[in-house]
Amino acid sequence: MSKFVYKPKGTCSRLMEFEMEGDIIKSLKVSGGCNGNLQGISSIIREKSVDEVIRAFEGIHCGPRPTSCPDQIACALKEYKAHQ
Repeated sequence: MSKFVYKPKGTCSRLMEFEMEGDIIKSLKVSGGCNGNLQGISSIIREKSVDEVIRAFEGIHCGPRPTSCPDQIACALKEYKAHQ
């Protein structure tokens, strides 16, 4: 199991800490942002593959912002894949 940390850009969340096992997300802890929503998202993506989550979350916007916490999760996972 490995840890991957990502600093989101353009969202209320400040830090995303992933526990990974290969291309499977074991857990996600997010600092900042909408706590309840992010706990739900973290629960939903547990045991999902990186590619599955990227496909589901990439391109989601939050109000007028060009990104969102789900979109930033996709960005983080793309960065994780690039370094594997």
